[in-house]
Amino acid sequence: MATFFHWNDSGARTRERNGPQTAVRMAVLALACCGPVWPASAQQIAELPMAPAPQAGASQAAPVAAQASLPAARFAGIPVEQATPGELPLSLDDAVDRGLKRNLQVQLAVQNEQSVRGQISTVFYYLLPNLRATVYSNAQEINLAALGFKPSALAAFGFAPGTIHSIVKVNTTDAQLSADQVLFNLPDFYLYAAAKKAANVVTMNTLNVRGGVVEAIGTQYLAALADEAQIANAQALVTADQEVLRQATLSHDAGVGINLDVLRARVQLQAEQQALVRAQNTFAKDKIALNRLMGLPAEQELTLTDAVPYAELAELPLDQTLALAYQRRKDLLELEAQLEVAERAQKAVKYERVPSLAFNGYYGVLGETGGLSHGVFTVQGVLKIPIFEEGRFRGESAVAAAQLVGLRHQIESLRVTIDQQVRASRLDVESSAELVKVARSNVDLATQALSDTRDRFAAGVDDNLPVVQAQATLAGAQSRLIATEFQLNQAKLALARNTGVVETQYKQYLGR
Repeated sequence: MATFFHWNDSGARTRERNGPQTAVRMAVLALACCGPVWPASAQQIAELPMAPAPQAGASQAAPVAAQASLPAARFAGIPVEQATPGELPLSLDDAVDRGLKRNLQVQLAVQNEQSVRGQISTVFYYLLPNLRATVYSNAQEINLAALGFKPSALAAFGFAPGTIHSIVKVNTTDAQLSADQVLFNLPDFYLYAAAKKAANVVTMNTLNVRGGVVEAIGTQYLAALADEAQIANAQALVTADQEVLRQATLSHDAGVGINLDVLRARVQLQAEQQALVRAQNTFAKDKIALNRLMGLPAEQELTLTDAVPYAELAELPLDQTLALAYQRRKDLLELEAQLEVAERAQKAVKYERVPSLAFNGYYGVLGETGGLSHGVFTVQGVLKIPIFEEGRFRGESAVAAAQLVGLRHQIESLRVTIDQQVRASRLDVESSAELVKVARSNVDLATQALSDTRDRFAAGVDDNLPVVQAQATLAGAQSRLIATEFQLNQAKLALARNTGVVETQYKQYLGR
């Protein structure tokens, strides 16, 4: 039920304005009840659980690595860098910095955050007093005869023929200053409070995306460093096999060796050459993937300036690590912000039963253009009292309550998931550290065994079969060492990500 009370002077145009109430409901409900729409965060890369959005049908964006493979063109106004001539020196810090500035997912998250903040500003505008100035002028020419007017009919009233013409020209000018204001409407103000909390949701989403990008770029950079180490090992083994082949050939030519030794040495050399080609190919592809994560063109050449980091990680006790994760995990903070949005939206639904009061009106001057004018005004108050809407209120309350229950269940589930992820990441770090120690010992032992075997072959005590076997053992040990070091650093990044500090503390976790 709506009660209208207004006063207006003669000549004023009476009107009812529903602007503030209607507009604020549409805009705020879109933010507070349905939730802002933003692309899924980059945590898919790190296999973190997605923070469920309260709205239905929210699209899940592709992981950062997949998004980074988009063509080198402008997307959503984001320019893609052109390749620079020569090789670009790149440290891990440079790679992370470039990714946070140029990665597509980060750019889209920032743009969505700005969009939601713009919507909140629009909502706030509808709650403020609204003043508008309007000036317009009309020029009309009216054919009274076409409207059925006959000048001869005025003779009965004493008007001489021709006193009133059948064609009348009317020129008017109107200048107005109008205002409207919501005086009392509790649901709108609670919905605005909910919309302000929606800004926290998109902020946490942006930080979550940034954390995923840091982990993805760090992992890809470490993978490229591991490729470089594999290439260096393969090149060293190729050089060593070339020397073994040379010695076997010299022994055969001198008549103290057999052709089988030469064949074995040649086969081993070609096997290592194949391994070198594969390692170089893998390195080239990993650099392309790193380029795309940083927003660089695929053809950009890179020179990695950092060495493979290796350091013991001084871990916090489990209870402190979990407490830190509950405080810093952006997906958990995002869900908690969504819960605050839903709680305020529920209060807005509760207070829809309360009457609302609004004011609007205008004052202006209306008259003939260049002639006489007169002041006109309208003052109007609107009191709205909801009647026979209890069914709708109960339905909206049930929906809001269901949303709150769902969000609370999601938060509890995510806290359990965080506990599981942190525990698993700590185990991965501990086991990887032990594997690195064993792998280093294996490399040392395999290197010593190969040296002794080569001495025996050079002294003519044995053929080159033990040399070939010792080289294969060393190659395997070196490959396992590189793999375990990469696995350890990857586990450290995953622990930092699961704790929620990867963006700010990845250096400390990698021991740099």
